[in-house]
Amino acid sequence: MSRVYNFSAGPAMIPTEVLEKAQGEILDWGGSGMSPMEMSHRGKEYLSIAEKAESDLRQLLAIPDNYKVLFLQGGASSQFAMVPINLLGDKKSADYLLTGQWSKKAVAEAKRYCKVNIIADTSDSKFTSVPAEDELKFDPDAAYVHYTPNETIVGVEFPYIPDTGDVPLVADMSSTILSRPIEVSKFGLIYAGAQKNIGPAGLTIVIVRDDLIGNASADMPVMCDYKTFADNDSMYNTPPTYSWYLAGLVFDWALKKGGLAAIGEINRSKAERLYSAIDTSNMYSNPVDENCRSWMNVPFILADAELDAAFLAEAAQNNLMTLKGHRSVGGMRASIYNAMPEEGVDSLISFMADFESKHG
Repeated sequence: MSRVYNFSAGPAMIPTEVLEKAQGEILDWGGSGMSPMEMSHRGKEYLSIAEKAESDLRQLLAIPDNYKVLFLQGGASSQFAMVPINLLGDKKSADYLLTGQWSKKAVAEAKRYCKVNIIADTSDSKFTSVPAEDELKFDPDAAYVHYTPNETIVGVEFPYIPDTGDVPLVADMSSTILSRPIEVSKFGLIYAGAQKNIGPAGLTIVIVRDDLIGNASADMPVMCDYKTFADNDSMYNTPPTYSWYLAGLVFDWALKKGGLAAIGEINRSKAERLYSAIDTSNMYSNPVDENCRSWMNVPFILADAELDAAFLAEAAQNNLMTLKGHRSVGGMRASIYNAMPEEGVDSLISFMADFESKHG
């Protein structure tokens, strides 16, 4: 069986080495006679898996001691509600940057709980740009500032981290976490769905500063309170154990690759090569401003949309899969997360050149 290059925006590729290790442990983990998916989440075998996963993630991201790491369910979409539920406290408003479809959904959910100050809105550009850093005016009385560093659908990415002063900064890092080093201490809270750079769907990571835990209203559901999970090592109820196990294998893989500095250099190089191929072509174009192009999600449009179907069909024949762009954008989109090897990007570039020579 041959593996294809899967450019899906998520669920996305998982490193082959990780899948092979999981395959070897599927029936018997560590001589326990059990699969990791069969283990009690409170048993010593599984607790060792969970503890190592958290330790490795803390090492990868250099997470300070005054932050909790929570392993939750519900996807990033559940965090659209859990963030205001937990961070509003006695405040009535929060600042949001609206730069794409995912931040738009976050705004809509937050409006159920508080006044939302939209301090930046790039919808007029069809979300192909981000606001300049000096344009941002934050409300000092806001409970927090929320933004989406990388918008998966359009492929737009902030080239900077907003400086929000004493107001906690919240980031939906679903499609950019682990792609390069970050300074966690600049954020009050980071959340991310797992199915792009962390592992399979079903797991959500929340990294939250200690002082932002324990502020949810008493009338909110216990399962929406970060304190519930912080006080119980993310095991108040049965967590997504197999997704957590696989995420741990990914963290271990990333450390063995040299950590996020080394992985970041590879990701930067992959993105630069693909954008260069697009920019020097007469057939392909990218709509996003050059200063805020995503390293992870690279959309491109063919000059003749009538060729889209042929492009996708011929790409599939070359083991280049899941390149169709989001329905709201059209064209193509290549998601090149950590698990996408450099050879996969180079194969796509070579195919694109060959397709242009035949159809351009």
